[in-house]
Amino acid sequence: MNPQTRLVEVRQKVLKQNDVIARELRRQFQEAGVLVISLVSSPGAGKTSLLRETLRRLGESNRVAALVGDLATENDARRLAESGAPVRQIVTGTVCHLEAEMVKTALQGWRLDELDFLFIENVGNLVCPASYDLGEDFRAVLLSTTEGEDKPLKYPTIFNTADVAVITKADLASVVEFDRQAALENIQRVRPGMRVVEVSAKTARGTKGGTAWGIEPWLELLVERRAGALAREVAK
Repeated sequence: MNPQTRLVEVRQKVLKQNDVIARELRRQFQEAGVLVISLVSSPGAGKTSLLRETLRRLGESNRVAALVGDLATENDARRLAESGAPVRQIVTGTVCHLEAEMVKTALQGWRLDELDFLFIENVGNLVCPASYDLGEDFRAVLLSTTEGEDKPLKYPTIFNTADVAVITKADLASVVEFDRQAALENIQRVRPGMRVVEVSAKTARGTKGGTAWGIEPWLELLVERRAGALAREVAK
């Protein structure tokens, strides 16, 4: 057998097994009434900073928790734990993405029905995570103003598998000469109609050029999505 053919078959089998576990996780999440959000980005885009502030603020009136994946160390989990929310680290070793089985194992012992929001911070990578369903309700792909405007064009697959694009570090946009309009156009070229939220983990709310940014628009989106998910479950 051609080695390349064999590699493709193995990959298809792995993805199929992952999808089976992901579907079961999604069923469990929906039955428990917990909204699950996965965050994906390249390294340094601000996932952990945004998530820490999200856990802190959202946790004031909701039950929140997080899983965080990384190749090595538990540094991110320690940072997130500063929010006061339950946090577990998933150390992936040489694997550049989280898989549904890893999520399933990490959740052992947690009562999902005691949570309103569960966040899954994936390994910093814009390639590998695109192929792996984690059972989440929706996926947010982060693009930092410090990274440049062409990330959606370079990594179209991850933007096509995400539900919302989050432009982070909005407070630094003018300093790094970030071309906001070009970034928005690139996102829409790759994923027409994709919702975009502009955030700053250090600012509650700001406005520039008529656009609201800060942490509040992101939190409002999360609350809106959970209300919609609960309404759909009631309507079944």
